Amino acid sequence: MLTLRPPTVRDEAALRAMHEQLAAEDFSFLLAEGTWAWILAQVRREADGRDLPAGRVRADFLVAEVDGIPEGRVSIRHELTPFLFELGGHVGYAVAPQFRRRGHATEILRQSVQRLRVLRVDRVLVTCADGNAASAATIERCGGVLEDVRVPGSGGGARPRYWIGA
Repeated sequence: MLTLRPPTVRDEAALRAMHEQLAAEDFSFLLAEGTWAWILAQVRREADGRDLPAGRVRADFLVAEVDGIPEGRVSIRHELTPFLFELGGHVGYAVAPQFRRRGHATEILRQSVQRLRVLRVDRVLVTCADGNAASAATIERCGGVLEDVRVPGSGGGARPRYWIGA
């Protein structure tokens, strides 16, 4: 059974290893740099919505764990900035390559949508990299409906945008 929980001191090695693996896919897994104590403090600040860096919103960074083993992560953003509305969405998730194709991404997204509904977010925006068929299928399995595909003005790849909910 997959559970979502805040990261702890004992997660450092596993999460830093996933960060390195996913950097090869151009995905920022940890969303922060620095000592592990600083990263954990930043996760708590963002969860509380205090002392947020420019461009960041209140968000829950949670470890996706199966049988006591971290296998991925999710960032659940409580609201959308203009950038998140265009390209980032409410939910950013990742599963380490060795744990893929087990339904974990679908469960991470499903639980994330439930958490957002508790926060009274009725329409959840989720994006993925254009051409990432696995992520698009995950979003669609969770009820995502494609609205459009946006291309960032500063270059970079196109981002299909899906809405889940009413």
